[in-house]
Amino acid sequence: MMKFKILPVLGVLCSFWASAQDMIVRTLPTEVFRTITHDAKDTSSWKWKRGGQFNLNLSQGSLSNWAAGGDNFSMAFNSYVNYFMYFKKGKHSWDNNVDMYFGYIQTSSSGSRKNDDRLDYLSKYGFQIDSLKRFFLSGLFNFRSQFFDGYSDNKLASTFLSPAYVLFSLGMDYKPLPNFSVFLSPLTSRATIVASKRLAELGLYGVPKGRRAINALGAFSSINYSKDIAKNVSYRGRMDLFSDYKNNPWNIDLYLTNYFTFKINKYLSATYNLDMIYDDDVKLFGKTKDSPALQVKSLVGIGFLYKLAPVAHQ
Repeated sequence: MMKFKILPVLGVLCSFWASAQDMIVRTLPTEVFRTITHDAKDTSSWKWKRGGQFNLNLSQGSLSNWAAGGDNFSMAFNSYVNYFMYFKKGKHSWDNNVDMYFGYIQTSSSGSRKNDDRLDYLSKYGFQIDSLKRFFLSGLFNFRSQFFDGYSDNKLASTFLSPAYVLFSLGMDYKPLPNFSVFLSPLTSRATIVASKRLAELGLYGVPKGRRAINALGAFSSINYSKDIAKNVSYRGRMDLFSDYKNNPWNIDLYLTNYFTFKINKYLSATYNLDMIYDDDVKLFGKTKDSPALQVKSLVGIGFLYKLAPVAHQ
């Protein structure tokens, strides 16, 4: 089983928490926001923006009399949609972000199947508390699931809301830079849902047989980073860690996603996506299909890219 020793990191972040309690509040950076004026009774100002992007990659391959073998024909597409909306009023901030991925591949030997399918919504409220302009008392909500049926060895293994992960967390958000944040919580509730009756009877994803959901209390951390590496190269990454206090707390669940965009022109781009997941309760691997394992997915593509430029609104 995978073990992540994170006590030194937790210690450093907890020290930030302790030092931030008596510090005064500041406002968010305002270079990309527009102030919205309210009546005299409202002494604080609203500021918010929205934006996102859509990416569609296509690939096709064919072989004829190819000695090394392979599929005579293959075709695949992968799509990615991101939309964000950020709010700010006085000492309060509220960030919302949704990511949707879907991919499909057709081959002459294996038929059709999906190669990506994710729905991820993250909402985080923060209250600024320090004079260093870096610390926020925060509450976080996260929902993760998928859209369509997934199969393993031609057997149904997943579907919409089976599984689904619903997480509520209270903690501290540390933002040393506008494009980098570390959220740390010692109080987190994570529910694992298996809504499908057929899958619930199999006892998958750590949910006991016959039950539709199970809840775990633990510690949670979420690290987010984005960067324009070069003029036409950008990166967005996120890493979530969860430790179940009751069941094997040292077997840390990992959710890691990395998304690189290489812009060719206004509407054409190449992308690289690398994801890693480790969930100690997902025991579908190994020779007997009853062990957890590190899940790794890598996708490379070229295709259409459309970005919604960040816009401020009332």
